[in-house]
Order: sequence, then C-alpha cells, then structure tokens
Amino acid sequence: PGPPGPPGPAWDPTEPTDSWPMPGPGQERRPRRQDTDRHVSLPDFTGTVRVEYAPAPGPTAGPGEVVWTWVPYEEMDGRGKDRPVLLIGRDGALLLGLMLTSRDRNNALTRDEDYVDVGAGAWDRSGRASEVKLDRVVRVDPAAVRREGGVLDRAAFDRVTAALARARRRVR
Repeated sequence: PGPPGPPGPAWDPTEPTDSWPMPGPGQERRPRRQDTDRHVSLPDFTGTVRVEYAPAPGPTAGPGEVVWTWVPYEEMDGRGKDRPVLLIGRDGALLLGLMLTSRDRNNALTRDEDYVDVGAGAWDRSGRASEVKLDRVVRVDPAAVRREGGVLDRAAFDRVTAALARARRRVR
C-alpha cells in the first residue's frame, strides 16, 4: 500500500520507516526499523570455518544458498540491516555466512581484495550483479532467515571460499 504516512492515529510503529521523509524544524526524527526486540544480534564468528556446500531444497536453508536475514552492524549496538547472506558452513545449530552487496568494488577503476564477484542471482530482484564481502563471517540463526534468495552455483561458491581461505587462513 505504499510507504507509511506521518505519525498519527493510523501510524503503525512496526512498518518500515526508511522511506519516511526527514523531519521539519523542531520535529523529532522517527526511529528506523531496527528494534532489538525482534532481532537477535549474534557475535561474528572468529574461529576456523569448515566450508560446506549443501544447498537444501525446501523450507530449510543450507550452505551454498543466499538467504535474506538480519545482520547486526559491527558495533553490536542493536542496530543492523536485513540483507542477503551467502551461507558457507555451520557453527553448531547456527549457520555461517558472508554478506553480499550490489555495490561494485571490483571494476576497471578499483580493486578490493575483501570482495569477490559472484554475478547476478535470484536473491536480487533487480538482477544486479553482487559481490561477497570476505572480511566478516556472520552467524545466522536458521529461524531468523526471512527468505531464501537462491543457490549460488558451485563454481562461484568455490571461488568465494578459495578467496576466503587466502584472506582468513582459517578455512578447511
């Protein structure tokens, strides 16, 4: 039905607020939808990653799939963002993943070794090419996966995990 309107009797605090306009003089800015009651911020994984490629058709996501889930900001202050994550392994009952971005960091003008091109996939409805960020392995609660975005092909997955092994040196 479109972006939420201004606060008032019809204002629903559970609706996303990112599209709301900035407040005028003397008005408070409405909070962004980053409430800690609904999102659990798990600390990043710092151990040795046991890489696994096991896409799981059906309701349960597995390594090799790109899913959309809540990812806390590195500051671990309760804020974060719903974003695509490539699942690469497990940490007990949790999944391990690497964040994706559609912002191009490896092109004719720049090269960033912390990002690996993986191309476009079903996880981006606009069909934009994506890159996987290697410098942060996030823990994902399987119950917090909002939607499955698609399976990354094995060749691209292997490129990502080889680059991760070079960058982290804690991959098996």
